[in-house]
Amino acid sequence: MMKLLRIIWAHYAFFIFGASFMALLPFFCIPIIFPRLFKLVGVIDYVWGLLFFNLSFIRYKIICRAKYDRKKQYILCPNHFSYLDIPAMGFAPISCIYVGKIAMKKIPFFGFMYSRLHILVDRERLKSRGVAMQACIDALEMGKSLIIFPEGGVVTKNPPQLAPFKDGAFRSAIEKQVPIVPVTMPHSWKILPDKIPFRLYCGKVKIIYHEPIETAGKELEQLKAEVRKVMQDELDRWN
Repeated sequence: MMKLLRIIWAHYAFFIFGASFMALLPFFCIPIIFPRLFKLVGVIDYVWGLLFFNLSFIRYKIICRAKYDRKKQYILCPNHFSYLDIPAMGFAPISCIYVGKIAMKKIPFFGFMYSRLHILVDRERLKSRGVAMQACIDALEMGKSLIIFPEGGVVTKNPPQLAPFKDGAFRSAIEKQVPIVPVTMPHSWKILPDKIPFRLYCGKVKIIYHEPIETAGKELEQLKAEVRKVMQDELDRWN
């Protein structure tokens, strides 16, 4: 009986995710029509996160370990163990755009919004990775901040152990000298595991925004290792 209830709850949460997005779609169209208003994306994402978590009865807690300068740019690097991580990042304290899989484009309505406001990448194609990398550089030059899942998706086979990091976030940060903010979500994989059928379990999603890591004078592998250590140490502490 409990298994069935968890499956029903998960499907209800996915319904809320879609329904709340449709309710906000007209607002997402504003920065699509007026690109200079890109910072509205963060505000709308925050509202979307509030609607999703509260209407889905999923508890959450936001922890900021630093004060972030809203006039500066950052690249946020969260771990990615669960599909809950995507709406959870709507609570980012900085207005950001996402770098996500090109498969998002195929989702009705959502794909329309995502492809016009965010950056899509096909990680299986070298050319697509190069185009996405340049799009990240261009976005940073325009004054935008980015959310990039450094693992490249929900790919780890052994959460809370992080999968190997892709280079894109760190190359972009070094090239444009933008600080990286590690983000850890230590419990989302327990609440909505990456298993079929999807099931929701009781618990509290914690989103922890760490102190920014400066990129000046750092090599690629050094920066990756430093960010990874902050994230893995925090994941191990909670798990």
